[in-house]
Amino acid sequence: MSELTVKTLQKNKLSIKTQTLCTIGAIVAAVALPQLFHLMGAISGLGTTLGEAFLPMHLPIILVGLIAGPYAGAISGLLSPAISFGLSGMPVAAMLPFMMIELCAYGLISGLLRNVNIPTIAKVLITQFGGRFVRAIAILISVYALGNETVTISVIWMSIATGVFGLALQWTLIPLIVYRVENIRKNEK
Repeated sequence: MSELTVKTLQKNKLSIKTQTLCTIGAIVAAVALPQLFHLMGAISGLGTTLGEAFLPMHLPIILVGLIAGPYAGAISGLLSPAISFGLSGMPVAAMLPFMMIELCAYGLISGLLRNVNIPTIAKVLITQFGGRFVRAIAILISVYALGNETVTISVIWMSIATGVFGLALQWTLIPLIVYRVENIRKNEK
């Protein structure tokens, strides 16, 4: 292995304590942010539309993967929807397993891309595509192989169309936050 490869793999290695704190923070944010969006939707008369449009649960999961790595990302992504469902009943039971799979994929993929030397926006795009692809496969398996009648295939396309604002929000906010976090880390050394 070349010296550059070893340095890239070792770059920004975080302690277990830091990864754990990042995981807990991401879970709290992934549970709290959707509630804020749903509250704003209730006040404005839009209902859950704001949460569906802006994908507030996705943002902290992708972010924690990029900042703390694949373990923090995958665990946060897997647990956040389950905890949110337990506390608020959302996401709805029919979509819960698919949200858990999708968010786990987001966290894992973004975490695996953490130390890859490409622009953050490219990492976000790859993560978004990968997470939605995994979710689509899970839905297809559920419908066609397992005979699930509570979910339809159209939900794959509807969620992409509805979530365009959330995707754009992620393209904007995540690179800015990652840039800021990386600058803080550099200044602490």
